[in-house]
Amino acid sequence: MSYFKHESAYVDDACEIGDGTKIWHFCHIQKGAKIGANCVFGQNCNVANDVVIGSNVKVQNNVSIYTGTVIEDDVFLGPSCVLTNVSNPRSQVLRHSLYERTILKRGASIGANATVVCGVTIGRYAFVGAGSVVTRDVPDYALVMGVPGKVVGYMSRLGYRLGEPDKDGIRKDPISSYRYREERGVMRCLDLDEESPLPATETQGTVTWEEARALRKKS
Repeated sequence: MSYFKHESAYVDDACEIGDGTKIWHFCHIQKGAKIGANCVFGQNCNVANDVVIGSNVKVQNNVSIYTGTVIEDDVFLGPSCVLTNVSNPRSQVLRHSLYERTILKRGASIGANATVVCGVTIGRYAFVGAGSVVTRDVPDYALVMGVPGKVVGYMSRLGYRLGEPDKDGIRKDPISSYRYREERGVMRCLDLDEESPLPATETQGTVTWEEARALRKKS
């Protein structure tokens, strides 16, 4: 076995799990689930039948990922966040054939206790604030907060809120100074390849949140 499974966790037959993935206490990975490499599942997580999860996905404690969910690489799911797969559930009505698809695209982060209503797409590197309720698609890099969730700004790939756009429409990450601009209605980083991992120098956090906040105020 090329992945780690805690002795209290259950992994059903006919699952695909990539190298280096770690499955911790009281988790259940159900039949047909496909999970990539180097993922981490905290305590008390459930991955339902036929869910597809990419590589380097971090799932914190008490998260259930239901059938119909597709999670791309590098996604972060915060503690006790909620995903659903039926918009109109009734105990007396069996809707297994009507599960709705929810897509969390590469690099997205879902905050603690946030709820993502099924049938939406969370864009690349989008950031859903803790406790928010997402009821519609979220654009790439967007910061969504509130109930219902609304776009209140944009986040960098490093997870910092971008500054306001300059005269050329360019926003900057206050920490790295990477530049971002909306092009044809889609936010993009001008200095990094969207398909490539972060540079190795950016993968270890060294700036405290207080320092980051102070730098953003200066930008």
